[in-house]
Amino acid sequence: MQEIVNHVKMGLLVFVRNLLLALCLFLVLGFLYYSAWKLHLFQWEDSNSVVLSFDSAGQTLGSEYDRLGFLLKLDSKLPAELATKYANFSEGTCKPGYASALMTAIFPRFSKPAPMFLDDSFRKWARIREFVPPFGIKGQDNLIKAILSVTKEYRLTPALDSLSCRRCIIVGNGGVLANKSLGSRIDDYDIVVRLNSAPVKGFEKDVGSKTTLRITYPEGAMQRPEQYERDSLFVLAGFKWQDFKWLKYIVYKERVSWTHNIQREKEFLRKLVKAHVITDLTSGI
Repeated sequence: MQEIVNHVKMGLLVFVRNLLLALCLFLVLGFLYYSAWKLHLFQWEDSNSVVLSFDSAGQTLGSEYDRLGFLLKLDSKLPAELATKYANFSEGTCKPGYASALMTAIFPRFSKPAPMFLDDSFRKWARIREFVPPFGIKGQDNLIKAILSVTKEYRLTPALDSLSCRRCIIVGNGGVLANKSLGSRIDDYDIVVRLNSAPVKGFEKDVGSKTTLRITYPEGAMQRPEQYERDSLFVLAGFKWQDFKWLKYIVYKERVSWTHNIQREKEFLRKLVKAHVITDLTSGI
């Protein structure tokens, strides 16, 4: 009797083993089939210009734009209306509205759904409340309200706000600036933007001495208050909901208890450089 029971148990174990092996094989084949289908679909979309793109107003874009909505020939000449409007401006002078107009021409989805900096009227900006960070502020209302309730200023300084046109430069953190002696040229801009903990002191010859905005997020921020320039503005770039919580801790002087796609950011910046929306002085992007 005992031998019969053991024989039945052994047969059951063999059956379960075979069933699990068959299931694993089925899952592997299913995954491979799904991956091949997705790859085929992706290639088909790339080789056929029937994927629709839309501008900021919801209008369908033509075949001269890629799947993301960017103009395919980014290095082509300026649109006729822009070339005519800014024909009399000399090289290097500030051109009111130029960057925004050019950006709209090469990327029709471009829009400005809200002010550059959030203020206490942020609740009325419906479009940015529809998306989660970094594309919007969905789910962050209470945190933002708490932060803004103790924030004194929401905008640039009165002197900068009074300018009809502002020339801006973004200074990156890469070593490509070393020994380029671009400091004086950088300081010549109206607004100098620096990122995260990029150093200035001791490197003025190459990076300049002027800082208007220092844009950062928690992982890249300077850790000591004395490291920040007294005449610069601290700007939080919120990539995720924890970033807003971090800023609230800082503003309320609470104990801080505690990441984004770099490649996509570089690809986006390269498109802007190629279309002459921005200029890469160091060819480092």
